[in-house]
Amino acid sequence: MSSRIANLIKSNVPGVAILAPVTTTEAEILSPQALQFIAILQRTFNPTRKALLQKRVLRQQALDRGVLPDFLPETAYIRNDPNWRAAPPAPGLQDRRVEITGPVDRKMVINALNSGAKTFMADFEDSTSPTWENIISGQVNMRDAVNESIEFTNANGKKYALRKDGQIATLLVRPRGWHMVEKHVLVDGEPMSASIFDFALYFFHNAKELIKRGKGPYFYLPKMESHLEARLWNDIFNTAQDMLNIPRGTIRGTVLIETLLAAYEMDEIIYELRDHSAGLNCGRWDYIFSFIKKLRNHSQFILPQRSSVTMTVPFMDAYVRLLIQTCHKRGVHAMGGMAAQIPIKNNPQANEVAMTKVRNDKLREVTAGHDGTWVAHPDLVKIALEIFDKHMPQPNQIHVRRDDVKVTATDLLDINFKGTITEESVRENIEIALAYMEAWLRGVGCVPIFNLMEDLATYEISRSQLYQWAHHKVQTDKGKVVDGEYISKILDEEIHKIQKKLGDKYENSKYEAAKKALATNVTGKHYDDFLPDLLYDDIVSISSNAKL
Repeated sequence: MSSRIANLIKSNVPGVAILAPVTTTEAEILSPQALQFIAILQRTFNPTRKALLQKRVLRQQALDRGVLPDFLPETAYIRNDPNWRAAPPAPGLQDRRVEITGPVDRKMVINALNSGAKTFMADFEDSTSPTWENIISGQVNMRDAVNESIEFTNANGKKYALRKDGQIATLLVRPRGWHMVEKHVLVDGEPMSASIFDFALYFFHNAKELIKRGKGPYFYLPKMESHLEARLWNDIFNTAQDMLNIPRGTIRGTVLIETLLAAYEMDEIIYELRDHSAGLNCGRWDYIFSFIKKLRNHSQFILPQRSSVTMTVPFMDAYVRLLIQTCHKRGVHAMGGMAAQIPIKNNPQANEVAMTKVRNDKLREVTAGHDGTWVAHPDLVKIALEIFDKHMPQPNQIHVRRDDVKVTATDLLDINFKGTITEESVRENIEIALAYMEAWLRGVGCVPIFNLMEDLATYEISRSQLYQWAHHKVQTDKGKVVDGEYISKILDEEIHKIQKKLGDKYENSKYEAAKKALATNVTGKHYDDFLPDLLYDDIVSISSNAKL
């Protein structure tokens, strides 16, 4: 790529400013036509986005007052109507038995598309640190992937390219959530919705080419908390399709049910997106994070250490069963969650233990009725495929209706299971949080830690548990009170270990910034909704020369 040049396209579209340098290749993505397209969507829909975010604030206030989640009485007619169905699976999405996910860097995109998985979710969200370079180069990589021209050569001269046998995974893209903005792009002096920015650029440049190749623009939609937020996506889909003269219903979106409140509105979310729905996904790690976050001020909902919160504990099992039943009732895919394990090199015994956990997890999913599952590493594709091929030889099992399932509002809050809180789990949460935040500040959003692939969701569990434990002054299994002072002491000790381990390299790391930010959220007094609330400004690279 050519060197970055500032102010290349700032004056081309009135009211739109790009506040960061771009390469000439990236300028093709940020063309005047594309900027005009995204600006129209921003001006049309950003006021609704902001109003919905305010509804989240009010809902959290109600939760804090003790108004616990429940199924909505005003939408009971949608849940109780057995006759409506969503759109049938789109081309390339009938068989989704194994989906691989990962960030949008060039090498990862090639390896994922070549992995043998049925689909690849290119992730602008939880596994991508939203630096300007990551986001805009990711859009270039998406365009090249769609055109099947993507190539990469690493520093050692090794070349990567798409396989020639036609066995390339179907591409889906996950834009960032409604809560995020893209500060490098202003429309009428206001930062763009990151969701609209990611979606609109990809759709503008690739929708027609994807259709020409026999598939379509497919998306994963993250972090939604209500069916009204799904309605907003549906309105954007319709408008975007109309603007490019593409038939409505061409876009498909799979919604990640990864917030506690969304679990109470699954039928309604599918209904709002019914012409564009590709089903729901059990976003398990974010769901645990959301459970802690939403109920963090209630002592009766304290969760034990993360390793105890498995998919078989009551509230997680209820969530899975309800999702499968809801999706199949409406004729769409019910996708399983992420296996966080990664291959462990040079330790065959430990690797076999990890791979056994993957096999058991995928067996649980396919026998429960899921139509597919997620993996984070290409080496796990074969393992997951073997399990799903054996137990689901047909493309999906939407026909498995699960009419036996009866899940109540309280079932989704049932934490009646055994688990402990130990000093080791406090330290582990701090280690994970520090390591992930340090990497995120360096522009890396997907990090192997303790032989697990940690992304933003799993980091958020660690941070949120530390807050919850300190806020309620829980006791460890040894009787030690976990309060802000205790966690701050361990935080200092863990940073000292890192300093000792890194030596002179510590000074050039981002650990001091990570510690400073984490310290604000672990005393039980202050809590930020998401990591970007803490650190996004630290990775914003606005050009000092930029102007409207």
